[in-house]
Amino acid sequence: QVQLVQSGGGLVQAGGSLRLSCAASGRTFSSYVMGWFRQAPGKEREFVAAISWSGSSTYYADSVKGRATISRDNAKNTVYLQMNSLKPEDTAVYYCAADGRGGPIGRSGALYDYWGQGTQVTVSS
Repeated sequence: QVQLVQSGGGLVQAGGSLRLSCAASGRTFSSYVMGWFRQAPGKEREFVAAISWSGSSTYYADSVKGRATISRDNAKNTVYLQMNSLKPEDTAVYYCAADGRGGPIGRSGALYDYWGQGTQVTVSS
């Protein structure tokens, strides 16, 4: 069982930056693929970024590539999402998620077993 607690987010102006954090409980955090997803009002949840258990592999949605960086600190059981050059279209509730399958990184939310509580990110123009 893994519990994910998110922090960060809030209101930021277009062009600004923010960092989201997701702290996990449990001893097996380092074995999980971690991902970030987001859901804007009236839209389906979408993949943002994911990172392998070791941190050596990362994947990004085209919409955030070059502006987002996912990282993890296994010693702190925490995964981060740094977002730069934010745009109004980045406005959404952001969720971190953990995938304990032990397989390759997946972009589908259906592959993730555990989810954080969500945090609102609002980018004003």
